Amino acid sequence: PDTRSKLLNEGKFVTSGILFDVNSDKIKQQSYGVLKDIASVLKDNESVNVKIIGHTDSDGKDADNLSLSKRRAESVKSSLAKDFGIDAGRLETDGKGASQPVDTNNTAEGKANNRRVEFIKE
Repeated sequence: PDTRSKLLNEGKFVTSGILFDVNSDKIKQQSYGVLKDIASVLKDNESVNVKIIGHTDSDGKDADNLSLSKRRAESVKSSLAKDFGIDAGRLETDGKGASQPVDTNNTAEGKANNRRVEFIKE
């Protein structure tokens, strides 16, 4: 219900529960539950389109992080389409790299918070 409420009522759902291998766009298996929740909301609300935006922490070069964040957003889109049957035409992607942190990049916890995926209702 929280995922549904945030996406449908607030227009935005942010999660750090979609995890990737380090420096990779490969989604880790433990991310399945979060992806399933989002897919469920999208299946129940077929008129809703979303923009998937990837974010990274500040480790590494800015250009590399920007590219990585875009590839990660594409991986989420691909998983929602392939694994959960969501029409890819409803999903747009973008990546912001480390340009929009929500926490400090000076601690492990802060970096983990900055590595996130946002779903914006279009």
